[in-house]
Amino acid sequence: MDIESSQILQQVRQWRDLGRGVALATVVRTWGSSPRPAGSHLAVDSTGQFVGSVSGGCIEAAVIHEAQAVMRDGQPRRLQFGVSDEQAWQVGLACGGQVEVFVERVE
Repeated sequence: MDIESSQILQQVRQWRDLGRGVALATVVRTWGSSPRPAGSHLAVDSTGQFVGSVSGGCIEAAVIHEAQAVMRDGQPRRLQFGVSDEQAWQVGLACGGQVEVFVERVE
């Protein structure tokens, strides 16, 4: 585990110790020139604070939004982002790659 991952997981523990809801997003697959490798994390707490990155800034807002929904309903999500006609004006990766992110609630 790299230093960044260990720091993110330490922050997750701190938030949980404070009684906050937490969701963890993990890059599970990439294609092309995705800016973050598989295994990269983004953690979000119930107050909206976050730490880490799954794309270097391209899709973080969308992932944070989904993480908040995961905390509310408890249902994990598998998200895919990239360049497509459907997503062209919503959210995508500026670098042209694709990324798949798994978001789950931390108990």
